[in-house]
Amino acid sequence: MTETTLVFYTHPQSRGRIVRWMLEEVGVPYETVLLEYGTSMKALEYRQINPMGKVPAIRHGNVVVTEAAAICAYLADTFPKAGLAPAVTSPLRGPYYRWLFFTAGPLEAATSNRALGFVVPPGRERMMGYGSYPEVLDTLEGAAKQAAPFLLGDKFSAADVYVGSHLAFGMQFGTIDKRPAFLSYCETLDARPARQKARQIDDRLATDAP
Repeated sequence: MTETTLVFYTHPQSRGRIVRWMLEEVGVPYETVLLEYGTSMKALEYRQINPMGKVPAIRHGNVVVTEAAAICAYLADTFPKAGLAPAVTSPLRGPYYRWLFFTAGPLEAATSNRALGFVVPPGRERMMGYGSYPEVLDTLEGAAKQAAPFLLGDKFSAADVYVGSHLAFGMQFGTIDKRPAFLSYCETLDARPARQKARQIDDRLATDAP
């Protein structure tokens, strides 16, 4: 492994699909290491990469990054030629961070709780970082309605990769309502060649997996 080697640790039926799409948007060479739930993903060797024993993760030379949102942000900043993040001095940097972390925080928590059947008791919303499921979806719906056609206007970014992936997953598995604004936004993202290529790769790996 050289100091510039980019290694991607994943499973084709995981949040690694988000990072696969991001890698294809970045367009740089990378190596894929496939891990299995309960075995190689929990093995000591991989826990030295991610002590949580979960995917996705990347190793870029001696740098290890876990958590899909962090990986997307890292790749966007590390490979600026891809144009997947606004400049640090750009006013778009604010909404870029906002939607990345809104999705990693409130949306992820709200949809996970919904999938498990947990409902925040009335009057206890302040204890939850996301407030309530309807508030989270209404907020994100507002952003999707204003997308023109992307979250940052006409500039596609890593935020679209991350937000769009969660919306697509959520609508597929029933944890996010299929609102017209979400469907329209995801349809625009699905047309991207990198999105289609990433999906084809992971679909094929999922079919071939034991």
